[in-house]
Amino acid sequence: MSDYENVSAIDQELQDFLDLEKQKAQVNAQLDEFNEICWEKCIGRPSTKLDHATEMCLSNCVDRFIDTSVLITKRFAEILNKRGGMNDN
Repeated sequence: MSDYENVSAIDQELQDFLDLEKQKAQVNAQLDEFNEICWEKCIGRPSTKLDHATEMCLSNCVDRFIDTSVLITKRFAEILNKRGGMNDN
């Protein structure tokens, strides 16, 4: 393996590591957003225990947030794929 190939492999490994770290940061940012939005929506007053209605509200809030995020991500992917298809012509 030449020095160039070795550097290229290291660069790819570094890029893969950075991509993974970026994905972790995005997940953490989304979790923070879940907490903020759903806390404001569902928690009336802090107590030592969550009642059933609050648990259901939190669960539904996070589920809807995830559904919306997935829908938006899919839509952007479709748009990018269409644009990529146009560039191939």
